[in-house]
Amino acid sequence: MRISLRVLRYVVTTAEAGNVTEAARRLHVSQPSVSAAIAQIEEQFGVQVFVRHHARGMTLTSAGQRLVHDARLLLSHARDFEENTRSLGSALQGEITVGSFITLTARFMPGLLTGFALLHPRIQVKMEEGDQQEILDGLLSGRVEIALSYDYALPDEVLGETLAILPPHLIVSHTHPLAGRETVSLREVIDEPFILLDLPHSRDYFARLFASCGLQPRIAFRSRSFEFIRGLVGRGHGYTILNVVPRSTSSYDGSRVAAVPIEDDVTAVGIMRLRLRRHAMRPAVEAFWSYLDRALAAEGLPAAASIAAREVDAVPDRLA
Repeated sequence: MRISLRVLRYVVTTAEAGNVTEAARRLHVSQPSVSAAIAQIEEQFGVQVFVRHHARGMTLTSAGQRLVHDARLLLSHARDFEENTRSLGSALQGEITVGSFITLTARFMPGLLTGFALLHPRIQVKMEEGDQQEILDGLLSGRVEIALSYDYALPDEVLGETLAILPPHLIVSHTHPLAGRETVSLREVIDEPFILLDLPHSRDYFARLFASCGLQPRIAFRSRSFEFIRGLVGRGHGYTILNVVPRSTSSYDGSRVAAVPIEDDVTAVGIMRLRLRRHAMRPAVEAFWSYLDRALAAEGLPAAASIAAREVDAVPDRLA
């Protein structure tokens, strides 16, 4: 049984495009060529890769999702082999795809990408950012090879290693009476409006955080936007809780906020590097994986103590 890389490329592109017509356009080939590639792989493997929907394109079957995921990885390895063979003896090179949780992207990724580029100028990093579920979906589908995210809801297929711990902070306007405090209890603000970072799993983490103190917040605003929330806080519309604290006290709209550590016994979150458990990393991906450990340590973040840099097989339900 022999399947060419061309056939795999046609199938993966069709999965990404959602229909044969668009896939053929992206590949600069005829539609019959794409259809023939799909038929060949379905016949040789004896599985249905796509479900055809009349006038609504094509979607992957369960078997198709697994096949396309593995095909993406194989194509990446083939691309690396070709590039590395062309320049034997040169530095690591190639393109890698890195996923990052939204709030971590804004705070850490500019510096991480800059530092990595200095060490490995021939490796191109393609970024995908999203919430926790989007990051995990990217890893499982093969779109993302490695990710920087949190220690929540990791499926068995995903291996995670904790790099640092982020305790929660109360975020208030710089004119708020609590802005200059060294620590604060949530009971001191519980009657004020709460502005919620409303992302999957994040909202559950904040709900558990309040519940652990026997409190119920009064939610005034909800948003997926990290900076919109800081702007509302800076303008005096309420307070929020964040684990990722930017270096600057200025929000995107120019207002100012203050971050105060929470003194209550509340759960912190772990920043993790994630990858698929059953696949070996390509050399360029492994370079970024190793770099994350060193770079996050240099940020001066609280270490993960006894669980730092070890594989996490079972983690509690927590995220920010």
